[in-house]
Amino acid sequence: MNIKIIGVGKLKEKYLKQGIAEYAKRLSKFCKFQVVEVPDEKAPEKLSEAEMEGVKEREGERILAKIKEREYVFALAIEGKERTSEQFAQEIDSLATYGHSDITFVIGGSLGLSPEVLKRSNAQISFGRFTLPHQLMRLVLSEQIYRAYMINSGSPYHK
Repeated sequence: MNIKIIGVGKLKEKYLKQGIAEYAKRLSKFCKFQVVEVPDEKAPEKLSEAEMEGVKEREGERILAKIKEREYVFALAIEGKERTSEQFAQEIDSLATYGHSDITFVIGGSLGLSPEVLKRSNAQISFGRFTLPHQLMRLVLSEQIYRAYMINSGSPYHK
């Protein structure tokens, strides 16, 4: 199983890097796990609607360049479907069972994901209505992927 997270922007915070590295290490016994960073677009605070769409489009092109045809893609989006950890674990297990051995999760930049990336996704997933920094989302998602494997293996990690 190959699990990839594509995130916009470079992680700078040491604590986030360390947390993701810890989950990557834990996941190594279950899957090949990688985090791919694509450059973010520099954008001033005040942007017109057209400028915002342009930023998302350019970031989206970079994201799509990192996705292969065979990959099953989850786009993280507030409008996506919320799942419990158990439902998420079951979904990961089902995908593996039915031949989807390459799963990619996409986390957009501060403005979100382009319509093209959302269209390419096979499913949209939401971690709730909270707005979270996209860098922090990489850590949260890494933990949930690990939790899914722990649930599927019958480990007491998930309480």
